[in-house]
Amino acid sequence: MVSQSQIHELHFILVPLMAQSHLIPFTEMAKVLAHHGVKVTVILTPLNAARFNIFLENAKASSLNIEFLSLRFPGQEVGLPEGCESFDSLPSFNLISQFFAATNMLQKPLEEWLEESESLPNCIISDLCLPWTTEIALKFKIPRLIFQTTSCFSLLCSHNITSSNVLEGVTSDSQPFLVPNMPDRTEFTIAQLPKGMRKSSSEFKNLLDKLKMDGLLAQGMVINSFEELEPKYVEEYKKVVKNIWCIGPLSLCNKISDELENGNDTSIDEYNCMSWLDSMKPGSVIYVCFGSLCQMMASQLVELALGLEASNCPFIWVIKKGDYSKEFENWLVDENFEERTKERGLIILGWAPQVQILSHSAIGGFLTHCGWNSTLEAVSAGVPVITWPMIAEQFYNEKLLVQVLRIGVRMGINVSMDNEEEKDKVLVKREDVKKAIEQLMEEEREERIERARKLRGITKKAVEEGGSSYFNVELLIQHIRGQVTDHQAM
Repeated sequence: MVSQSQIHELHFILVPLMAQSHLIPFTEMAKVLAHHGVKVTVILTPLNAARFNIFLENAKASSLNIEFLSLRFPGQEVGLPEGCESFDSLPSFNLISQFFAATNMLQKPLEEWLEESESLPNCIISDLCLPWTTEIALKFKIPRLIFQTTSCFSLLCSHNITSSNVLEGVTSDSQPFLVPNMPDRTEFTIAQLPKGMRKSSSEFKNLLDKLKMDGLLAQGMVINSFEELEPKYVEEYKKVVKNIWCIGPLSLCNKISDELENGNDTSIDEYNCMSWLDSMKPGSVIYVCFGSLCQMMASQLVELALGLEASNCPFIWVIKKGDYSKEFENWLVDENFEERTKERGLIILGWAPQVQILSHSAIGGFLTHCGWNSTLEAVSAGVPVITWPMIAEQFYNEKLLVQVLRIGVRMGINVSMDNEEEKDKVLVKREDVKKAIEQLMEEEREERIERARKLRGITKKAVEEGGSSYFNVELLIQHIRGQVTDHQAM
């Protein structure tokens, strides 16, 4: 028998996809695990490690055992511009295949590091998009888990669509179809599905099959969600994947996204942003932000600007670096837009402290792209949303927000922005923006706010000691510790 004192400190390595929307929850997870007594090593690349310097300093100041392992990103070897080490820094989506080729090349240096280590880690938690971590786990006999940066609702939608072959009976991209075996009635069109689900090439099918197989080889999934948010979907997805640990929302555990250096420039400092909000009436301001990946044409941004102005509703609008093109900057100046809306509008070019903004009492709604991180942050803050999904699984998240949780109003988008036929079109007119804001701020507003606030309370309890997510972290650690004990007892 092995005594408890002989069981060494558990060591987990986390291997995220190099994209801000994945890096933030991965580092938040590192902090949660370290709070539970686990040593954590996060695999990063030099520029990404630099973005998280403040996080690492704060973790060490709190005596948390977290380290970064920085591996050189071989971007230039595959034709990427210098400095492109993350998905959100790519100048064009046409470089995605090169980016993943470079990402795959991180396998060898990570293997070399493991070979030179005095002792192997006890667990690898990797991104689903990095199937080569399966080979590492098998080679070094390390238990591997997959971290999902989305919801059980989305995962179940994708699984049920692919496993049922329901799309074979759909004759057009705009024809609604019913997702089979869902707890609630759930309809989509092909045009709303993630790009990968819309492709029918044998090459893509092979990729999906490989990812599915890698998922089956993993010992389970760690999910950035919580059981009380989507109980029926957690239970249903447990029928697909046996070991599931919902440990979110990680943003509520740590608020790391607001302490990052990020290498992000911003046109306003945090104090001035909060002071502006302090001057507004409670629940009166619409917060507008579309995440780190979605890109809009100048003509679409103009329609959004004019819609915000026409609504007569106070707003904070965050325009990320890739969106404020010279064309749109010139429009802002030529039309004197900021000056004529200065009494009730604040435009932030670059990065903004989103978690803090959403938590402010002046915020009455969030116009969002429905990325999962932003979705969780809205739920955690108890803020109703206007949904404007654009890519990936964002239409799934919209369905969860609007139909299941009933805290959202649809902008009315019915096609993904990465659709080749639609990408150069203005999909949302100023009248649509005005109408959606009026609907959120006026129609059934009290009922929607009440549901959102109830969710906020449930969310906070989930991550507190004794809550479901806190308990699931303990169960996850016990699962790995049990394997260490069994191995040492052999």
